[in-house]
Amino acid sequence: MKKVILSAAIAALSFSATAETLRVATDGTYPPFSELGPDGEMTGFDIDIAKALCAEMGVECEVKQVEWDGLIPALKTRKIDAIIASMNATEDRRKSVTFSEPYYSNPGVFARPVGSNVEISEAGLKGKVLGVLRASVFDDYATNELGDWVEIQRYGSQDEANLDAVAGRVDFVFADKIVLQDGFLQRDIGQDFEQFGPELTEKEYFGEGISIAVRKEEQELADRFSKAITAIRANGEYQKVNDKYFDYDIYGLDQ
Repeated sequence: MKKVILSAAIAALSFSATAETLRVATDGTYPPFSELGPDGEMTGFDIDIAKALCAEMGVECEVKQVEWDGLIPALKTRKIDAIIASMNATEDRRKSVTFSEPYYSNPGVFARPVGSNVEISEAGLKGKVLGVLRASVFDDYATNELGDWVEIQRYGSQDEANLDAVAGRVDFVFADKIVLQDGFLQRDIGQDFEQFGPELTEKEYFGEGISIAVRKEEQELADRFSKAITAIRANGEYQKVNDKYFDYDIYGLDQ
C-alpha cells in the first residue's frame, strides 16, 4: 500500500511540475502576429499575448515554432499544449480540437497589384492564379467558392504567397485583413499592392473569431485560457500588447 501511495505522490508531483510550463506553438511566418527577428527569436502579437496569458495563469510559457499545417497534428500528438497562432475557431476544426473564447476578430480580404484587372467574379478571375496559405480557412473558402473560376496556388506560409505575388507568379492573394495590411500592404514589399473586393466573415468558413486551440479532451485548459483572456482585457495587459503592434483595437477590429 505504501508503494502505491508513494507512486501516486510521485506521479502527482511529476504532473504538477510538467503543468508549470505550457508549450505554446505558432508558425512564425505571419507578421505582425508572428515572425522571426534578426536574432532568430520569434516576435509578434501572438507571442506577446501568449506570454501575457501564461503570466495571468501563473505558468511558464515555452513558445515553439511549428509549420502551419503541422500545428494541429503536433497538438494531438502532445508535442505542444496549445496553439496561439491566429487560428479561426471553425466548426470543422472543433472536430479535432477545443477552442477558447476568441482573443481577436479578423475578416478575410484580397490584395492585388495596383491597377490590376482582377475582380472577384467569374469573368474577373478567368485565367488568374490565387495565392493562399495551405490548409487555412482561406484555402477552404477559395477551394469551395472560387475554385471553379481560378487556379489556386497553396503555400506553407503567407510570406511565401506574398513574395510570389510580388514576383508575378500569382495574380492576387487572400488572407486575413490585419496580416495583409500590417504584414504586407503597409510594408515596402507591398507598396504596389492594394486591398480590393469584399471583406469576408462567413461563419461557415471563418468561424467565431480567432481563438486558442487545445486538445479535444482539455476543456478545462480552454476555460483557463478564456478566463485569462477576460482578465488581461480587464487589467490593461491586452491593450499594452495591442498598442505595441496596432493603432486600433483588434479585439473587435474597430478600425
